[in-house]
Amino acid sequence: MALYLAGDGELDPLPGLAAARFEGARLYLPALDRVRRGHMHFRLWRTERRLRANRFGIGEPRRRERARAAWALDAILVPLVGFDDRGHRLGMGGGFYDRMLADLARRPRRPRLVGVAFRFQRLPRLAEAAWDRPLDLVVTD
Repeated sequence: MALYLAGDGELDPLPGLAAARFEGARLYLPALDRVRRGHMHFRLWRTERRLRANRFGIGEPRRRERARAAWALDAILVPLVGFDDRGHRLGMGGGFYDRMLADLARRPRRPRLVGVAFRFQRLPRLAEAAWDRPLDLVVTD
């Protein structure tokens, strides 16, 4: 399962992962792709190892940690700024998650896409772009 480290007022998914059912799960964090600018992949998160700050100051596993393609994960927890009942999301504007989600359409399988947000971030309706891929569900506080 991939998750994110909360920042900029995002809802922190870590307390929810303390549930017994997640014990022993392999967790992955997003890491910026150094070759394809504007893209990201996921690296195994070993909680006992220090993270390295990327160019945005966000902690990510070091390059020696195993990378995993988004389509090979079982679930991806996705941060968002806003969402609607159709599963459309509004992100921070960098396009990293948009590019990753759009890429899933051409892959052999797709993980469960779970948005994580505060209830007040729910919006009546978001405009969708051609590249948008809706989330499977959104969990809120």
